[in-house]
Amino acid sequence: MTGLETTRIADADAGPITEEEWAAHRRDMLQSLPPQLEGKDLPAILLPYQRERVQAVDDYDVVVDEKSRRIGATWGMGAAAVLRAGAQRSAGGMDVLYLAYNLDMTRESSRLRHVARAFMHVAAEVEEFLFEDKDEDGADRFIKAFRITFASGFEIKALSSAPRTLRGRQGLVILDEFAFHDNAAQLLKAAFAFLIWGGKVLVISTHNGADNPFAQLIEEVRSGKRPGKVVRTTFDEAIEQGLYKRICLVRGIEWTPEGEAKWRASIRANYRSDAAEELDCVPAQGSGVYLSSALIETCMTADAKVLRLTFADDFTLKPDAYRTDYVDDWLEENVAPELKRLDERLRHSYGFDFGRTGHLSVYLPLAEGRDLVLRAPFMIELRKVPFRQQEQLCKYVTKRLPRFANGKHDARGNGQYVAERMQQEFGATRIEAVMLSNAWYLENSPKLKTRFEERTIELPRDADVKADFRALKMVRGIAKVPDTAETDGADGGKRHGDSAIAGMLAVAAAEADVIEYGYRAVPSDRGGSGARPGGFDRPNHDDDDRPNRGWWRSPLGAMIRGRV
Repeated sequence: MTGLETTRIADADAGPITEEEWAAHRRDMLQSLPPQLEGKDLPAILLPYQRERVQAVDDYDVVVDEKSRRIGATWGMGAAAVLRAGAQRSAGGMDVLYLAYNLDMTRESSRLRHVARAFMHVAAEVEEFLFEDKDEDGADRFIKAFRITFASGFEIKALSSAPRTLRGRQGLVILDEFAFHDNAAQLLKAAFAFLIWGGKVLVISTHNGADNPFAQLIEEVRSGKRPGKVVRTTFDEAIEQGLYKRICLVRGIEWTPEGEAKWRASIRANYRSDAAEELDCVPAQGSGVYLSSALIETCMTADAKVLRLTFADDFTLKPDAYRTDYVDDWLEENVAPELKRLDERLRHSYGFDFGRTGHLSVYLPLAEGRDLVLRAPFMIELRKVPFRQQEQLCKYVTKRLPRFANGKHDARGNGQYVAERMQQEFGATRIEAVMLSNAWYLENSPKLKTRFEERTIELPRDADVKADFRALKMVRGIAKVPDTAETDGADGGKRHGDSAIAGMLAVAAAEADVIEYGYRAVPSDRGGSGARPGGFDRPNHDDDDRPNRGWWRSPLGAMIRGRV
């Protein structure tokens, strides 16, 4: 997307979008499209976000659909259901069971007939039948249900929302408007039993509060607690991908950017204060603090120090040699003792949030224990430290991290310089330059929260660090540090959740795939102590004040070690 999407829609703190801004944005988008795509051919049956849902059901056993109201999700859901029920068993065909939260919504599923006819000519009419069930006392009862049959032998059945209706059945189960089911937790438990014999689960809903099982399910899937895929489409994203154009096509009216902008504004005006939850996929009461004080404090330890380095404004203009020597001395005095305490057997990663003048740079290493807990042995905060010295510090510490695995850098703005220099030193496979975005926060903030909830992370016990993690808030459904969330640190300087961002980056680095190199010494044929075949002797790193440097640990050295 371009234009307004990247400047206003993606910026959660920019405020409401006006009709004029939306109309201008849509005209810009229209001009960027190939002319042959506008007004000449009928559009595809499914819009892009609807196709995404069909593909997700193919690719994943569990799909959670977080959506806005009335964006045509039924077509995406219906297409997935029809294609699944209409296929032969050898092509992945299976029965489809659709459960809504009341009879009226179940009856609405008869619209699937139109979806079925759009995709296949072999679908029969919707058949109304009585589904045999038992009440809580074991007495027989019959419930009205609906069914569409296919030539494949499979069916789409629309049943009641009681969890027991799923017992003994198999296939793809669709839980529509899941957040509004009376017994959502039990229903989900019954649905997951379908996975045992190769079934699939599709959970669809708008939000109904931050504490609802639907919001919790989304958090679990995004954090990795449950396997699956979350697909998310807000009202504005649906419009971007052609929702209003499709409405105009169905209603037989002409589409214009101005008409779309006016329609969008009227819909939002009708929802008023409920627009965030109903249209923007933001669960109500979800704009508060992301991590509670108690949760943060339980994951803090006094064993880890926060090392702080601050310079005056004129330090930047000092000669290079002076600045380098000064920082070297500070590192040897303050950081080197902490590095000597590190366990050589553990794998280490780090996250680095960049700041230069207004906010801090934070270097946060994490050691992965044998119990899989990520522990910060220390944390380094830098205020008003020049670019070259930030690079100097990052290289000094990273070279001395035992079994160094991965590092992730905040690469927005000037942070890209330090990230690039670290990539040149350690390689792009181990250092990632992260362009922090809403999509990145959406994927990684749940993983950080899970670490706190499961007590698998330990941070320095420090008031400023706690305040940083408390600064994480839900902004339009995404946990991040709001642009306006500045706090005053104990040193009188401004903070912007800096250590929390470093923590999120560090956790992402620790959980990333690792590339490690190693070798096993081969006895020498020359009889010397440590002599290598071919006359290559292993360097004595005890005499090297810069460990992990030299040709022996270079890629060439690794190749030689692997061959001898």
